[in-house]
Formats: sequence, C-alpha cells, structure tokens
Amino acid sequence: MAENGKRRRFNAAVKARVAIEALREQKTAAQIASEFECHTSQVARWKKEVIEGLPRLFATRVGERSEDRMIASLYEQIGRLKMELEWFKKKFGASA
Repeated sequence: MAENGKRRRFNAAVKARVAIEALREQKTAAQIASEFECHTSQVARWKKEVIEGLPRLFATRVGERSEDRMIASLYEQIGRLKMELEWFKKKFGASA
C-alpha cells in the first residue's frame, strides 16, 4: 500500500514491463517487485495474465476483432431501433 494509505494504481505499460521481466526469468519475483515498487503477488498475477492472454492474441487478427465488435454494435443498434419502432406502432396505432 502506498504511504498515504491509498492503493497504488499501475498503468498498462508498467504492468507489461513487469510481466516481461518476470517472463525473462533473469530476476526473482522479489527483485522485480522491489524494482517496480509493487508486491510479488502482483508480479505473479501479471505474468499469469500475459501467459493466458497470448493465445487470444494470435487467435484472430486485429482487424477481425474490431470488425466483430462493429458487427455486434450494429446488431445492438438494430435491436434498439426495432424496439422503438414497435413502441411507436403501439403508441400511435400506425401500421407498417
């Protein structure tokens, strides 16, 4: 915990550097934790997250992932618009 009693927050870049150091296995977790001023359990957790996330990184290309998100967003928007149309039909008695 930080000196002022608040938890310290680490940005993604720091977490990545810590995980890479842990993956290199040239230093102990305690040495890495001391160097980056974090706890050894964080070093282990971030290393584990990187190892578990690597297969997803290579599973699809970046463009495909963003395309999938865009498609999901469009389907969500279509669903909302259909609901609004049905509401208008009921509210104003219009037939379409």
